[in-house]
This record gives sequence, C-alpha cells and structure tokens, in this order.
Amino acid sequence: MYAYTNTLEALVFFRLDPRSPVPLYAQIADQLRVAIVARELAPEAPLDSVRALAGQLRVNPATVVQAYRQLEVEGFVEMRHGSGTYVRDIGAELRARTQESQARELVRALIEEAGKRGIRPDALRAAFDKLTRERQP
Repeated sequence: MYAYTNTLEALVFFRLDPRSPVPLYAQIADQLRVAIVARELAPEAPLDSVRALAGQLRVNPATVVQAYRQLEVEGFVEMRHGSGTYVRDIGAELRARTQESQARELVRALIEEAGKRGIRPDALRAAFDKLTRERQP
C-alpha cells in the first residue's frame, strides 16, 4: 500500500505492507520518525489530519491516531487539541539516539539477508568498507 502525504515542509512517501507482522500503526510511526530524524519534516510542520492521512492510506482513522500517539509519547510530535498534530524539535540527543537505533536495525536486516544468501560477515564487512571508500570524495 503506497500513499503520499502533503505537509508544509516535505512530501513523505508511505509504503505500508498489510501482510507484515509489524502493525500498520507502527509502520506509519516508523516512517514518520525517519522523516523527522532526517529533517525531511521540520519542527512545527503540521502533519496531515487523521482523517486525511487515513483516507490516503486507506486505513482506519484509529490506526493513524495510534501512530500519532506513539510518536507523541516518544517526543517526536505534539498533538494540539482542535489544531492538529505538529512535528516537535527533537533536539540533538534524541536525533542521535534514534539514528543509532535506525542504523542498528538496518545492519541487523542486512546481516540477516546476507546470512540467507550464505554471505559471511567478513565478506559483508569488506564490501561495506569498499563501497564506503568509493563514496568518499
């Protein structure tokens, strides 16, 4: 399931997998969290209304509410009664912690996939180091 959400500051692409064991609300929250940490969504940027995003994603509005609430508890957004949901300025510490967590998740998934393909960790590390060097100016 794919959808775009328009905000004042950025265009966020949602890619939802209804067959995933990860609940839809968590998938929505994860993608918004990535956009906030990457500064694709600036502080004070309004998020789409619950109804608008639910309609675009073709999910129950309660799913979007649950995603927004999770992000509010974590400090990524602020829900203002009668006004909407807005991106919070997360600060350097939360940004760094979240980026580290996201990096670990990416590496975990890469290691898992490499294992399925029979690629040893040392070969994976060598490929990573080579590609990293090639990307440096």
